Amino acid sequence: MSKLAQVDITGELIEAKFIKRLNRFVAEISIDNEIHLSHVPNTGRMIELLVPGANIIVRRIYSIERKTKFDLLMVNHNGILVLIDSAMPNKILFHSLKNYQLPFFKDYIEVVKEVKYKNSRFDIALKGNINTLIEAKCVTYVDKDVARFPDAPTERGTKHVLELIESIEDGFEAAVIFVIQREDAQVFMPNHSMDPKFSKALKLAAKNNVKIKAIKCNVTDANIQLLEEIEVKL
Repeated sequence: MSKLAQVDITGELIEAKFIKRLNRFVAEISIDNEIHLSHVPNTGRMIELLVPGANIIVRRIYSIERKTKFDLLMVNHNGILVLIDSAMPNKILFHSLKNYQLPFFKDYIEVVKEVKYKNSRFDIALKGNINTLIEAKCVTYVDKDVARFPDAPTERGTKHVLELIESIEDGFEAAVIFVIQREDAQVFMPNHSMDPKFSKALKLAAKNNVKIKAIKCNVTDANIQLLEEIEVKL
């Protein structure tokens, strides 16, 4: 990628400590030795990141409609900031595509969010002579330089991949893009031991001309920036 895409991290950010996860969406955190509840914007397990005592960065939320007053955005893991917000891949890819910064796609004239196809809603669509459906995936798990997805079984993810194969048969182009929200990955592989069905679907998709791409990022407390495409091994 000749020009690096970047999205700013907005809001009032505060350093905190992770205590424990109460459920998929809520965690206990400590700020200046006071315990608070924080929303967790990622349903993945993240057991290697969300450990008691982990240094985290949260965003304060001012809303009377919210039960939790913070969003858990980042974890400092072995000196590397990992952004866990699962909505960010959509944002940074949309920004990149609007500015023609990704070399995977050419000759499109419009970028659209949240496009329905059959029984799914895909993150991004490119409109042009040939329309393209894109599914973005948030990756936070890296083990010995290998980024892996998913870190929890995902029937929805498998369904999306299989429907992208169907879209190829209907004349679309299609892609799954894994956005690795940390900088220490050198290669991407599906997490077969966690979800063999997803891994099998991803291999089938590649054989049926669905683009499978992975991009790692640099994360700071100010922004997330696409760094470079890394090798995908299926």
